Amino acid sequence: MSGIIIYGHDISPAVRACLLTLKALKLQFEYKHVDILAGEQLTDDFIKHNPQHTVPTLNDNGIWLWDSHAICAYLVDKYGKDDALYPRDLVLRARVHQRLFFDASILFMSLRFITRPMFKNNVSIVPREKTLGIIEGYTLLEKFLTSSSYLVGDCLTIADLCCVATASSLGGVVELDTKKYPKLSAWMERMKKLPYYEEANGWGCKRYLDMLQTRLTAIVS
Repeated sequence: MSGIIIYGHDISPAVRACLLTLKALKLQFEYKHVDILAGEQLTDDFIKHNPQHTVPTLNDNGIWLWDSHAICAYLVDKYGKDDALYPRDLVLRARVHQRLFFDASILFMSLRFITRPMFKNNVSIVPREKTLGIIEGYTLLEKFLTSSSYLVGDCLTIADLCCVATASSLGGVVELDTKKYPKLSAWMERMKKLPYYEEANGWGCKRYLDMLQTRLTAIVS
């Protein structure tokens, strides 16, 4: 089948970021479920196209690409009717990149640092110090939103779509304190009002949070 094919598992925040972007662009695509918990991403055929054997992986008419941030930027550049989601303005684009790098290096890694041992080694008890990265992520997001409705000014960009997919998943470990982080909480609610949010991120995130709840038994000092 020609066209856009996205390979993923909806428990993955990165996959959900791509689904949010695809829906925001109103693109037609085929979704192929990859059971990463069963190791389906480790087949020879999958590794041939993505040596890092990660999801999401995109096949756009024979163009293979992975990493959610790269995929989202590519999709908007190629298929967007305008550049609103990924501005061409040099300064605005640099700010989008900063938020995307923040998502990759702070938000997602703070979650992966905790959950990887759960899924790979059945670790169920988390030292409290490991949760500090999540708190740092919440704190920085609150600061990013000090004077704007979205992460880069007052217009929705792929920075919001990528970061909300991760941020909405962090509550499975450290619940968001709405009083401590009012601007972040308001942004989260704003994102939830997107007409495609529930389909692209909401129910997959719920599955992910439910899975964490069954695996995480305690956070200890």
